This record gives sequence, C-alpha cells and structure tokens, in this order.
Amino acid sequence: MKTRSVKYLIKEGISNTWVNRLMSLASIGVLVACMVVIGLAILISENVTMALGRLEQQNVVMVYMKDYNWALYGDTEREEETSSEETPADTSSDTVSGATTSADDTTSTETPVDDGSDENGIKETDYVIHNEKEAKDLCDKIAALENVQDVEYISSDAGLEAAKETMLQGQAEYFTFLDDEFGNPISAAAKVTMVNMDKFEETLLQIEQLDGVDTIQSNSDLADKINAIKSGLTVAGIAIMAILIVISLVIVSNTIRVTMYNRKLEISIMKAVGATDAFIRIPFIVEGMLIGVVSALISEGLLYFCYRVATEAISTTLGTGDIIAFGDVAWQLLAIFVAVGIFSGALGSFIMIGKYLRKEGSEFAAI
Repeated sequence: MKTRSVKYLIKEGISNTWVNRLMSLASIGVLVACMVVIGLAILISENVTMALGRLEQQNVVMVYMKDYNWALYGDTEREEETSSEETPADTSSDTVSGATTSADDTTSTETPVDDGSDENGIKETDYVIHNEKEAKDLCDKIAALENVQDVEYISSDAGLEAAKETMLQGQAEYFTFLDDEFGNPISAAAKVTMVNMDKFEETLLQIEQLDGVDTIQSNSDLADKINAIKSGLTVAGIAIMAILIVISLVIVSNTIRVTMYNRKLEISIMKAVGATDAFIRIPFIVEGMLIGVVSALISEGLLYFCYRVATEAISTTLGTGDIIAFGDVAWQLLAIFVAVGIFSGALGSFIMIGKYLRKEGSEFAAI
C-alpha cells in the first residue's frame, strides 16, 4: 500500500472520530471508567504485595541447635536411659552382698571411672555444637540453602535477653535468677528469613536434615495465609481485567457500528469500484485505536488525581507512609492502559467491520 493511501486512511479514521464525536465521547467515558478500575486494582494489588513482603520478612524461623544447654536441659531421653542402666546394677549388687556377707562386716571401695563427663554428667559426645565456631558453621550451612535469604546467629545469652525483653517488667526481674543461680537454659539459635514463602515447608525439611539442628519454631499458618492472599489477588486481578476488557470491546464495537451505518453508502461505492476489505477496514481500526489511546491518557491523569487524594487521606488518618508512590508505577500503568486501549479499539473495530462487510456490505454494493 502506498504512503499516500496510508496517510489518507489514517486521516479518514481521525475524521470519523470527530464526525461521530458524541459516540466517541461516550466510548471514551466508558473506557476511562474501565481503565481507572483496572489501575486501582493494580495499585491495590501492588500495595498489598508490598505489605505482604514486609510481613514475610517478619515471619522468621528460629532454628535451635544441639549444644551444651540442649544436652543439659532438654535431652530427657538420655537421662532416662542413664537412670535405667544404673538401676539394675544397684539391685544386683545389693542381692549379691545380701547373699554372701552383711554390710556391717564388709566394707567395699569403688574406683570411679573417668568417662569424660563434667560435673553435670554431660560428655562432649552428648551434643553436636561445642562452641561458637561450630554454631556459626551451621548457620553458614543454612544460609547456603536455595530459599534462604538471611541467617543471623543468636547466642544463648542473646536469646535469653531477647526473651526477657518480651516479658513484662515484673516477669523480667523474676527471671534474672536464671543468670546467677541456675544458668541459662536457652540454646544457641539461628534466625532464618526465607525468600519465597511458597517453598516454606520444603525449606524447613532441608534445615531439619542438617546435623546439629534440634527444633524449629515457625509460623507455618502465617505462611499459608500469605500464599492464599497472593493467589486470591492474582485470580481476582485477572478476572477484573478480563471482564473490563470485554466491556471495552463491546463499547468500541458499538461506536464503530454507528460510524459504519453513517457511512454505509460510501462503503458500498468503495466496494463497487473495487476497494479491498482491508482498505475499508483501516479507517475504522484507526478510529478505534485513537479512542483507546485518548482514553488511556485521560485515565492516567484521572487515576493520578484519585490515587494522590486517597494516599494523602490514608497517610493523614493512619499516620503511615508505607504506600507505593504513583511515580514508581506511572509508566507501567500508562503502558498497560495504552495496550488495553489499542487492543480493545483495534479488535473491536476489526470484528465489527468484518461482520458488516460479510453480511451487509455486499447488499449495498449492488445498489
């Protein structure tokens, strides 16, 4: 197609928009309303996603280690096994002594056996993490996992201080006896932050398999809720956009239909002199695309005004500034609006003019 023809067809499309300006304005109004709703849905989704991201950062996992405190305060199975082993030995010795000689006549001396236990009966083989270096090495192993974003080592002393800070003042003062009289029962731990909450359970299983890990404190319910909210937002956003795009197609199609009927005699003459369907379609497609682009620009400005008013009201009322700035997503929104406008305008025009040419154009061509 020659350049002169292309210019003529584009000019005709623009002219059609002005000639049918009342219907064009009606179409632009409906398209603007649809695009503003789409933009608001995107902005709400982005703000919720940002809030969920902060919530994910707070949903940390505490990984407690098998250190000396674990062996001393938490390994109840080891103590039960030790006591069960000693009981039969004492009974048998009493039985033998009763059968041979009395306790008053015979004195026995026992030689203590050095098995490496300390004053609390704990051996080095009873626990895995023996010092801070080994604890930090375990933290490095956790940090090497794929879905782990950050790992912070928490010593037993730091863990006890953190526990006190969460208590009321009276409770914190009451628990100070742990430091002096009974020691610190809290094991060293690793504070783990994950990247993707969708892989939450999988990452927990990987951490549990590491040597030296005792227990893991996590809020799996919160992770499930975060994933459910994200999935719901995605589905709702897609559904809203699909519905509004369909509405846009219908509105643009109706506008093009009015234009076609106003120019039906001209279309019939063009077909009679041998004009192709593509030549006839182009002005109407240009008209639909122009309506879409104008609607996109108006929607961007209107959405900026509405969002600014809403964010100022939220900031004043709630006293928070954790809201996405419109400038951060302005170009993305404009691109989406223009794409939706051009798509709906071009597709609606193409479908409607094609339908008209197939069913009615031939009848007018016979005049």
